[in-house]
Amino acid sequence: SSPVLKRYLEETGLFTVDVALTPERGGDMETFGPKFSDYDVVVIDYEGDDWSESTQKAFVEYVKSGGGVVFYHAANNAFPKWKEFNEIAGLSGWGGRDERWGPMVRFRDGKFVLDTTPGEAGEHGPAHEFQVINRVRNHPITKGLPDKWMHAKDELYSKLRGPAKNLTILATAYADPAKGGTGEHEPLLFTIGYGKGRAFNTALGHANEPPLTSIAVSYTH
Repeated sequence: SSPVLKRYLEETGLFTVDVALTPERGGDMETFGPKFSDYDVVVIDYEGDDWSESTQKAFVEYVKSGGGVVFYHAANNAFPKWKEFNEIAGLSGWGGRDERWGPMVRFRDGKFVLDTTPGEAGEHGPAHEFQVINRVRNHPITKGLPDKWMHAKDELYSKLRGPAKNLTILATAYADPAKGGTGEHEPLLFTIGYGKGRAFNTALGHANEPPLTSIAVSYTH
């Protein structure tokens, strides 16, 4: 998916894109140290080995100082033991996460509430088409989109958990029990504030083929 993201961004004429590759799984992560501060936004399309301590520290400082981050689909499942990453991502799944990582966010009776029910974080039924409902219509990310729109066949992530601090839920989708869902309106597009930085997390975008697990993407404009 990373080469496709790179092409989409470049085709707009708005972005200059660099791709930063980690070593193969099990390789020496000390060799992976992008200079995040050179970029306006970092797009993370990654679910692999832990980054080195120095790279983690540099990433956190980049975001805290005003950097931008986009988490693409499964990237929010990475690094379950990295506290700051979970805070920047807002909500995540899998990786052994459970109620200790934080609550789920639910849309009930016209408002968002935190659900602290114990259980594992992250699940989805079979991929299928589903309706996405924009909950914030005047945000730059959702402005101009229909209030409700059909999304192509995809995994509908459910039961995401996390610190959920400085979180704005932009869009949800109903996880139909007939499709293996929870019967809840699950948050799928949301933003997170962290220090002076901003992050956008999208749970949409599962590719037909298994994702490449050794790629992170950085870009500037």
